[in-house]
Amino acid sequence: MFNPLNLLSANQKAAKAAKAQKAAKSKTRLASAALRVPTGLYILNSGIGKIGADEGTAEFLHGMAVTGIPALKDMDKETFAKFVAYSETGIGAALLTPFVSNRLAGAALATFGAGLLTMYFGNDAMTEDDGIRPSQEGLPLSKDSWLVAIGAALMALPRK
Repeated sequence: MFNPLNLLSANQKAAKAAKAQKAAKSKTRLASAALRVPTGLYILNSGIGKIGADEGTAEFLHGMAVTGIPALKDMDKETFAKFVAYSETGIGAALLTPFVSNRLAGAALATFGAGLLTMYFGNDAMTEDDGIRPSQEGLPLSKDSWLVAIGAALMALPRK
């Protein structure tokens, strides 16, 4: 059976394959940037805003965290606020830094988002009676499920 592709030289085939590989890599970079840049900027801004948090903010952050992770109740409130501030700042910076791999940045983001979701699911006031859908109080925390999804998507992207 006649196959016109057999008429192409080995060099032409290699050139076509290289072009297709370059196009796929370009699409991966665009997808990576679309996931990393806005998320990184948002989290970096949030972390910087918490640096130097006052006592009231530290108490609020600590109180919310204890609803999801009761073991944190013994941790000093101001130390916890610093921990959260620097963790958010670090994760945001990692997302914005190109030499940090998608898998590492995605794992950090998904882990952070999962920690935030423990507060959502650990506090009955955050969800409707079914325990899943957010109440009005839970809407700000329910969005953290997106962080877990974005982290999983970054981990699933091909290696650079």
